[in-house]
Amino acid sequence: MDSRLQEFKTALRQEISLRVSGISAEMRKESSKGACNLLVRQKPWQQAASVLFYAPMSMELDVWPLLETALGAGKMVALPEFDIGTNQYKAAQIRDLRHDVRTGRYGIREPIPNCAPVALNQLDFILVPGVAFDLHGRRLGRGKGYYDQLLTAVNGKTCGVAFDEQIVSEIPVEPHDSDLNCILTPTRWIEL
Repeated sequence: MDSRLQEFKTALRQEISLRVSGISAEMRKESSKGACNLLVRQKPWQQAASVLFYAPMSMELDVWPLLETALGAGKMVALPEFDIGTNQYKAAQIRDLRHDVRTGRYGIREPIPNCAPVALNQLDFILVPGVAFDLHGRRLGRGKGYYDQLLTAVNGKTCGVAFDEQIVSEIPVEPHDSDLNCILTPTRWIEL
């Protein structure tokens, strides 16, 4: 990778981190609730029979409450699970949040080992975390490339999930980057 591009991405990650850390815990909670309420009104969510969620970290928009909503609506729910053998994420089905989830690699909630695997290309709707997004569907991740690999394997609609503070004018792209189909923030739903 070009060293200037790497420097730009590093600086952008730091800038967004400062923006997000400036959001109070109460505002993060309210913003997350607003984003969840906005999402359930969208056609891609309503039409999806299967959804790949992510387990939000403390500074990410919290979509976790929608897992119960999705399960209650009869949707097949999956979470990413890090496979140490392949150094990639795969997906596994969650049927019961109390029994099917544990703390995995990097302290992130993951499916327990005996959850049924789900083929990534069989998922209808994929919720995608990231550090920053632009309105062209580009995403800046944490720099390890794990979600980039996951996104190359999915066929369903991909939806970047972020606070408004994480939206920037442009994300630099590389050949391995995948564009998203839509972006969800607490105040906006953008289909691309």
